[in-house]
Amino acid sequence: MAAIDRQTAFSGTEAPPEHLALDVPRLAAFLAGKVEGLGDAFSVEKFRGGQSNPTYKLTGPGAVAVLRRRPPGKLLPSAHAIDREYRVMEAVGRAGIPAPRTYLYCTDESIIGSQFYIVGFNAGTVWWNAEMPGSDPASRAAVYDDMNARIAQIHTLDPAAIGLGDLGKAGGYGARNLARWSKIYGESRLVDIPDMDWLIARLPDLLPPEERVCLVHGDFGLYNVIVAPDRPAIDAIIDWEMATLGDPFIDLAHHVRAWWEVPDPKGGAATSLKGLDVHALGIPAMDEYIDAYCRRMGLAELPYRRFYLGYAQFRNAAMVQGILKRAAIGTASGRASVHRQERVFEIAALARATLEGREA
Repeated sequence: MAAIDRQTAFSGTEAPPEHLALDVPRLAAFLAGKVEGLGDAFSVEKFRGGQSNPTYKLTGPGAVAVLRRRPPGKLLPSAHAIDREYRVMEAVGRAGIPAPRTYLYCTDESIIGSQFYIVGFNAGTVWWNAEMPGSDPASRAAVYDDMNARIAQIHTLDPAAIGLGDLGKAGGYGARNLARWSKIYGESRLVDIPDMDWLIARLPDLLPPEERVCLVHGDFGLYNVIVAPDRPAIDAIIDWEMATLGDPFIDLAHHVRAWWEVPDPKGGAATSLKGLDVHALGIPAMDEYIDAYCRRMGLAELPYRRFYLGYAQFRNAAMVQGILKRAAIGTASGRASVHRQERVFEIAALARATLEGREA
């Protein structure tokens, strides 16, 4: 398999495949008067980026909007929670977090065959490669600093004060999340991976005795922010489907994944900063980035750092294994082909090394 250019493969739009095509006249009739400037003769393109929920660009004579839908067909009850995502975007947008402008949520599945929402379109760049190829050091430094400030801002919001106090259970997030991903891995196992067995047995004993509770994004990364077209700053944070009330340090450990991610020689499965001269690029080292977050959070240091990084690595390995299992049984998305079973071995070994103090 040839190397994959993530920026080319996952950026831009394409014609929707037949099974995801929209009934434009019916949709236009429903949206009449609801999105100023969109009109009734808008064009429809599907974003290429890897969403579990198909996402479209609607371009009218005086406005551009984004439609995000649940996939058509039978779904798991808790999956593809775009209603939750829309609610969170509304709330965080009012609280000063850069998020797409919300227009409406539609529960009437007769319009396009599934529930959907409409938000504003933010022009700009989604960087699928952590090193932001083609950018300059000053711009990279500014974008990374803005990301750092924004994740700290999310983690310091009062969920109850912005109407999200009931978004999830308060407390016990780490234990629940660990149990969930351990189960997912067990159900997705295709080969024996001793390091994964070791991690599943060891991680519950290492859970921190106390846990902060705040709003967490769930998958905050460079690939889920839109960088403004005219300045090196975040114009919108997207993909809030996994947002809940949880442990901010689990969110952070996943967020710094580009620094610890095992490089993928084919390029498609992961974007990694390992082996790159990050300072020459204008990007802080992981320790510097975590220290900046801690300063913004009023912390002297990240507590239980080894656990949080090791757990994030374990969770990533379990996620990749889940994708591989879906590919094996024929239910995975088209992007499943970029993953390899060897990566689960590699990431699991990294997680164990982190927990044993043999890796940062």
